[in-house]
Amino acid sequence: MEFPRALYNCSKLEVLDLSQNFFYGAIPNDIHRMSQLQELSLEGNNFDGNIPASIGRLTKLRKLMLISCPFIGSFPPEIGNLSNLEELGLVDNSKIVSTFPSEFRKLKKLKFLWMAKTNLIGEIPNTIGEMEALEHLDLSTNSLTGKIPDSLFMLKNLRIVYLYKNKLSGEIPRVVKALNLDIVDLSENNLAGIVPDDFGKLKNLTGLALFLNQLSGKIPNSIGRLPRLIHLGLFNNNFSGSLPLELGRYSMLKRLWVSTNKLTGQLPEHLCDNGKLVEVIASENQLVGELPKSFGNCSSLQLVKIYRNNFSGNIPSGLWTSSNLNILMLSDNSFTGELPERLAWNLSRLEMNNNFSGKIPQGVSSSRNLLVLKASNNLFNGTIPRDLSGLTTLFLDQNRLSGTLPSDINSWKLLNTLNLSRNEIFGQIPEELGSLLGLTELDLSENQLSGLIPSKLGLLKLTSFNLSSNHLTGNIPSEFENDAYAHSFLNNPGLCANRPSRSLNLENCSSHRQKSSKTYYKLIAWIIGDIVVVKKIWNNRKLEGKLEKELMAKVQIFSSIRHANMVKLLYCISNDNSKLLVYKYLDNYSMDRWLHRKSRATTFSSSVNHVILDWSKRLCIAVGAAQGLSYMHHDCSPPIVHRDMKSRNILLDLDFNAQIADFGLAKILIKEGELATMLAVAGSFGYIAPEYARTTRINEKIDVYSFGVIILELTTGRKANDGDEHSSLAEWAL
Repeated sequence: MEFPRALYNCSKLEVLDLSQNFFYGAIPNDIHRMSQLQELSLEGNNFDGNIPASIGRLTKLRKLMLISCPFIGSFPPEIGNLSNLEELGLVDNSKIVSTFPSEFRKLKKLKFLWMAKTNLIGEIPNTIGEMEALEHLDLSTNSLTGKIPDSLFMLKNLRIVYLYKNKLSGEIPRVVKALNLDIVDLSENNLAGIVPDDFGKLKNLTGLALFLNQLSGKIPNSIGRLPRLIHLGLFNNNFSGSLPLELGRYSMLKRLWVSTNKLTGQLPEHLCDNGKLVEVIASENQLVGELPKSFGNCSSLQLVKIYRNNFSGNIPSGLWTSSNLNILMLSDNSFTGELPERLAWNLSRLEMNNNFSGKIPQGVSSSRNLLVLKASNNLFNGTIPRDLSGLTTLFLDQNRLSGTLPSDINSWKLLNTLNLSRNEIFGQIPEELGSLLGLTELDLSENQLSGLIPSKLGLLKLTSFNLSSNHLTGNIPSEFENDAYAHSFLNNPGLCANRPSRSLNLENCSSHRQKSSKTYYKLIAWIIGDIVVVKKIWNNRKLEGKLEKELMAKVQIFSSIRHANMVKLLYCISNDNSKLLVYKYLDNYSMDRWLHRKSRATTFSSSVNHVILDWSKRLCIAVGAAQGLSYMHHDCSPPIVHRDMKSRNILLDLDFNAQIADFGLAKILIKEGELATMLAVAGSFGYIAPEYARTTRINEKIDVYSFGVIILELTTGRKANDGDEHSSLAEWAL
């Protein structure tokens, strides 16, 4: 319903609260008729239109809340006429674009001003210093520019200042007379210069947030002596020098966030003197020395992130087992010593690549909440602990671990990342590893592993896989016989493949050196008098009834397709042992060979190197591929999901018109009861969306993602994965 004008009849109405309802429409222009109103709250409704100027005639108002409504226009300057106003809330008016009304300076009794998320632009006027009663100011999450006016910190009643998430620049005012300040948050701006020394005089200050600015210089030592300081957030600036030595000595300090600066010296010894310290984030600085001894008896600690510094020495023994510790990140320092028999029971994440040594105790699993253990690049020796069933991520690479992989590794069912590379692990890869169906990243390279690769590993949906530089023998699982795993089996002379490709660089396991089941080759089809491409689907074995049915379903669908941007299926030739699909031949090969010909051996004719794949040709290729893909998704019945869209499957005719090829890897989306079609396969690394790497449920979005990668190839000239299973073009673009 609209604003209830019937309330005008309540001539003595002093408080009107319509908040959190479903009122809509404009606020009436004659709202001033409610002349006795002292409090008006309309927040959380659907009032729209302009805020009427007549609202400035409600001169008895002490509280005005116009929060979270779809108002338009700007804030009426007439609000400045509300001389008795003490509270003004204009938060979250996302459709209003306005400067800070200079008329607000007349609000001499205003104590609370909330204008966060109101699309404020321009500068904060220096006249804000005339709002002498102001206690709480929130102008956060706007687009304010310019400097913070000097007059702001001259307001002696000011307690809380929120100016975060704006575009403010310049220096913080040096002179601070607002000695009652409790919270100052100027984070996420473009402020430069130093922290004013006067901040060290703010005896009531509990929170100071200056992070994500461009501040520099030393942090004033007087900050460390503030008696009520609880939260100090200074990360992502250019601060240098030492942290104030007395931080935590005189206050109940809970959170110290100073990461990503240029700080030197040691962490202050007194940080946990009062037993309230919860979080220390001091990573990515140049801090040195040992950790404060007080950390060993700081049971309140929940999070410690001090990676990428120059710390050294032993970790205080009590820190390992601190009862509330949840995250401990120590990597990229020079810590030494050994792990204790037991870790904090509440610990969920431990990162510690340093110079730790000794054995990894079996008791590391005592922390039943431990999900992530990253202990790369240490000096650990001995065997791998057996009971790590709660982990999702385990990095023990670049140590001196020996022994065999645990046979009961199948109990590590939550694991999605396992890296044990660059150790001295020997023996066979346990078949049970293939039962960890959540595993997506596996690196066992540069060890002494031998024997066969378990076929069950082929069941895993691995996005990163490396068994290089071992002593493995036999054939690799057929699921890995594609270019995505070109670097997964290097330096294993005893390995072979049933269908080796050039990129795999493996011998053929068959004594007859058969062609692979997906060999493409040209032949002269004299019968039809044309050059065609033949794809061999099965070879030297009789098809089962189900496979025969699936193939016939595929041929029936694809032979009916007639589209300028789809490679035409001409025939299917079949006997008991082989199935051949005959496609139209295109003279200009694939987009991949044109785009990346400098990085691989080419069979192009000599004339091809004289033609440049200019922008007009690239646009022609992109448009053609898009039209073909659109036809597959929207005009075919049933719709077709290719599932292996890549530059090698985009063929080009003499005019560089693109045609999509290789439907042998496509999956047909069918309705219940229609013919079954070919099973889906995983696609090619670099082209497949991460969210589809571990599922068999697909839709056309998987092709759209792959097409996006193809567009990146066309515009950048880069390969989709550049031969590296650890990164992709899509990740590089992000």
